[in-house]
Amino acid sequence: MKKMLLAAVALGVLATPAFANLQLAQKYACVACHAVDKKIVGPAYKDVAKKYAGDKSAEAKLVAKVKAGGSGVWGPIPMPAHPQVSDADLKTLVKWVLSQK
Repeated sequence: MKKMLLAAVALGVLATPAFANLQLAQKYACVACHAVDKKIVGPAYKDVAKKYAGDKSAEAKLVAKVKAGGSGVWGPIPMPAHPQVSDADLKTLVKWVLSQK
């Protein structure tokens, strides 16, 4: 009984939106350059969230930046364009990034 309860709790945690959005970041290889709490090639998601906290246009700016790519905001290394990512997935990913604390 105890093992079944632990398994159910584990499945509940893995089914949370935060985990699902991390899965999107993995699906599109965002995690090759970004991590939640540390800089890799690109900035940590928490740093992005902190920089754009309170900016009402942040979601639209970041969706456009991820779609088109660019450089200069976080240093000289450019982020490649990601035209293959659907607009719905982009919005989900950006909202998730902006929610990191």
